Amino acid sequence: MRNIRLLDCTLRDGGFVNDWRFGRGDIINLFERSVSAGIDYIEVGFLDEREPFDPDRTMTPDSEGIDRIFAGLDHRNAQIFGMIDYGTCDLSHIKDAKDSVLDGIRVMIKKKTRHEAIAFCKELKKKGYLVGAQPVSVTGYTDEEMAELVEEINDLHPIAMYIVDTYGLLDRRELLHIYDLIDSRLDPDIAIGYHAHNNFQQAFSNTVALMEMESERDLVIDGSAYGIGKSAGNCPLELLTMWMNEHEYAHYHTSQVLEMIDTCIMKIYEKNPWGYQMQYFLCASNDCHPKYAQYLIQKKTLSVKSINEILAMITKEEALAFNQEYIEKLYLEYQNNTINDDSDKTRLSEALKGKRVLVLGPGPSVVSEREKITDYIASEAPVLMAINFMPEKYHLDYLFLSNSKRYMQLSSRLAKLASDGSSDMKIVATSNVTPASGSFDYTMDYSGLVDMKFEIPDNSLPMLLRLLSETGAEEVVLAGFDGYVSESGRNYAESGMEYEFAADYAMKLNHYTGEVVRTLKGKGMNIRFLTTTKYEI
Repeated sequence: MRNIRLLDCTLRDGGFVNDWRFGRGDIINLFERSVSAGIDYIEVGFLDEREPFDPDRTMTPDSEGIDRIFAGLDHRNAQIFGMIDYGTCDLSHIKDAKDSVLDGIRVMIKKKTRHEAIAFCKELKKKGYLVGAQPVSVTGYTDEEMAELVEEINDLHPIAMYIVDTYGLLDRRELLHIYDLIDSRLDPDIAIGYHAHNNFQQAFSNTVALMEMESERDLVIDGSAYGIGKSAGNCPLELLTMWMNEHEYAHYHTSQVLEMIDTCIMKIYEKNPWGYQMQYFLCASNDCHPKYAQYLIQKKTLSVKSINEILAMITKEEALAFNQEYIEKLYLEYQNNTINDDSDKTRLSEALKGKRVLVLGPGPSVVSEREKITDYIASEAPVLMAINFMPEKYHLDYLFLSNSKRYMQLSSRLAKLASDGSSDMKIVATSNVTPASGSFDYTMDYSGLVDMKFEIPDNSLPMLLRLLSETGAEEVVLAGFDGYVSESGRNYAESGMEYEFAADYAMKLNHYTGEVVRTLKGKGMNIRFLTTTKYEI
């Protein structure tokens, strides 16, 4: 009859949320509660020689660091494990098992270094450790490659070979297919482990499907308190203990796991929540690293539809390891919908040539300095244009759109204006923005307005100024372009547009935009700021 054992990875995988800085007191509390819950295996952290020892962290440079934290604690019947990401901790940093608190070590095995990692595991066995083989990102293996890996694992003969669903990509059918493939080839006395992530909200249901299979194979199932863990988090340990008690006649003390959550985990969650999120769904649905979606979301220029389409462009070779240069290239390729805009540019020039153009930006001064703006409109009767937003109480002549995300936010208002005929506003859009229906009044080539030399090539104000410099407008007056402030400040008049800027990011944007203004003025363009701004030195 098979055995199903639970492994608590709270102190290890949970550390991705808080940089493994649980604090000495909570480390001991989490460990002792897990012991009291009757958990079979407790993983107490990473071994990484690049990290200094810190008694408040569960990331130690060697096995000695684990001993310094956990020596003398009663672990009763639980067996204690550490984890090594192969290549980050040399054997010289690991004492023999007989001299260590650790009973076992699990080793992360990456596909490209799997042969070397398995050889490393064999050396750990010689030191007396129970070894768990953790081939990460199993979705990156073909069936043939997985079958070959199983043969190597048989030669190693660890206590368990894991199905590690690093990015939460597996559904029930795929999981059971991989299980069957491994089970049919793996030596019968080696357990199969499962480490799930919750990107598709399937960590628990997948785990249950695996535990309900009729099989003689022993299982080791990973979980963490409240699911704390990397990206969307892990399978919740409290659900696993409850299910095991109800269906496998186990005797885990779920109340002790709940105490872990109440006393230690919730305060971490309140500061840095994990769990099902849009970015993790997007990456899981496109079989790629979570940082790809995070990178595109942080640009604040793309709709979710556009982000999803870019992620779908990622090749299999680049999918599972984040490559910033590669994703930036895809982003620019996606945005760069090159068109011939000569006709539209000519028409816009005919409309604006010799006129004053007042451009409204979304900064707080568009509200706080409203009187100055309305006085200027009353005295000069300029052409009125806004960028990527529609300010209240102004009758716009033009709306410039260069940001798909902002366009989607405005789409319902634009649709209403179109249906009731209450506005004759014209839309000038760059070619990376796709109209919800019909076509825009003017469409401008995106690639002709961006600056590929700057790390943020598609900042909207410089793009519009480059366009206006070609129209022959007599004067361009800017209001509501306050410049960016860091985390503690306010960047937008409308709270729904707000998001935080890192201080260095804000400074780069301010400096760059100011330089664009000065350069265009130096070439003869008549530009001035009407309201307070950080762009003007």
